[in-house]
Amino acid sequence: MRLRKQTVLSLLTLIISFFGANVMADTQPLPKPKVIIFDVNETLLDLENMRESVGKALAGQQQLLPLWFSTMLHHSLVTTVSGDYQDFGEIGVAALMMVAKNNQIDLTPEQAKTAIVTPLLNLPPHADVKSGLTNLKKQKFKLVSLTNSSNYGVKTQFENAGLTHFFDNRYSIEDIKIYKPDLRAYEWVLKKLNVKPDEALMVAAHGWDVAGAKAAGLQTAFIARPGKALYPLAQQPDYIVNDVNELAKQLQKKY
Repeated sequence: MRLRKQTVLSLLTLIISFFGANVMADTQPLPKPKVIIFDVNETLLDLENMRESVGKALAGQQQLLPLWFSTMLHHSLVTTVSGDYQDFGEIGVAALMMVAKNNQIDLTPEQAKTAIVTPLLNLPPHADVKSGLTNLKKQKFKLVSLTNSSNYGVKTQFENAGLTHFFDNRYSIEDIKIYKPDLRAYEWVLKKLNVKPDEALMVAAHGWDVAGAKAAGLQTAFIARPGKALYPLAQQPDYIVNDVNELAKQLQKKY
């Protein structure tokens, strides 16, 4: 009886020790990020202005804008998985034509390109972005961007939105032809930045982007833009905020 009791006590001690260690590991404070990596479209830049041009191409059905964007993202992953890389802009045109066809709308490739290209290059920043980035720069954070858009596209977008001077570098998956949220995209940018995964903070308004970065070992922050939600089956991000200002304030308070 005594031996059995000692065995039970030993097992309980082992279990408590094991779970206690895990709890301690989970509650370890995150290191201050050496670099903050921002997604671009919808995270920094407001896609709402495209509602009119895309809606016009889709016979006035402006409510189809989110469907077009999600279709574009979906098929960017198809090209990655299949190994058949296509330019993000070309995928955008193809996605708009797919949405049009599925809604019995006649649309030519030229009309689709007109509806997308110029408006996409001239997106304004969300109202919180410049003040939030200014705060982060005052805190001496290194800021870079990582986007599925082309190098030319993000360069033009930042110039037109007045965001260029906030960022130390811009990175596009065009250089490796592997779209986010493939883990290799995050691993590539970490190598370019010469930082460990937990030394970088990925900021995005997309649940799929946050999920990919978290799976790659990065710290993550989800910007809860209207209409955006986290993927419930993925690991939770380290920060959930309404905008860039709120993220900057949380980091300032924490570090």
